[in-house]
Amino acid sequence: MNLHEEQALPGLQALGLTTAAEHLESAAQQAAAGNWSYRRFLGHLLEGERSARHKKTVALNLQFARFPVLKRLEQFDCAAQPSADPRLIDELATGRYLSEARNVVFLGPPGVGKTHLAIALGVRCAEQGNRVYFTSVSELARRLGKAMSENRLHCEMNNYTRPKLLIIDEVGYLQLEPAHASLLFQVIAQRYQVGGSIILTSNKPFDEWAGVFAGDPVMASAALDRLLHKATVITLKGDSYRMLERKKAGIAPIKTSSTKDSPPTTRI
Repeated sequence: MNLHEEQALPGLQALGLTTAAEHLESAAQQAAAGNWSYRRFLGHLLEGERSARHKKTVALNLQFARFPVLKRLEQFDCAAQPSADPRLIDELATGRYLSEARNVVFLGPPGVGKTHLAIALGVRCAEQGNRVYFTSVSELARRLGKAMSENRLHCEMNNYTRPKLLIIDEVGYLQLEPAHASLLFQVIAQRYQVGGSIILTSNKPFDEWAGVFAGDPVMASAALDRLLHKATVITLKGDSYRMLERKKAGIAPIKTSSTKDSPPTTRI
């Protein structure tokens, strides 16, 4: 390391440019060997710093998100789910909906890929440098209900209102208690006020959402009014992927016993 590099190193370290400092000597050797201009040398050094910081940001974003498993859009089987328009999914992958404060709602029966797409878009959001948080609606209700009983609701609510993207999974699978339904409404309403996007998955059509909100049609209507004001709604159809795998393996569907009052149903 020559005198100029020795003088530059403390400055880079003082500015917190640790990656640039680590690669200063090798970059200087490359620059000398290639007769680089000062501008090219500086650009090369700072690009390495920028790339390293972005990787750290993405890693922290993915850790903060609490995804149950990492799913990517490239892993989604569009051929098995023709109701998902690839062009629309590609448009959402750009992240433009985030800057427009649009919501994304995936509707459909269990197992058709709603959660996969929600997580994959969340991973893409994290990779674009944004904070994202994933939760099931039951976990959201549990955590907020506990926080309310401990008089720290405002602090816990920040976990759901501050991230650039909030993913709420499995809305409608279980009917919420009135207090928990009110908390879900507060999350939707507060994110609407601050202009934060929501990705939500549900097995219930919108005309059945009164049941989601503890049988309260007024609260359901108010939640939907905010959720759908600026939203992309994607309805997925067909058999579940698990059912398709069973068919490929030649395994017969598992059926429940039928009664006179209820027709036989298939477990998925």
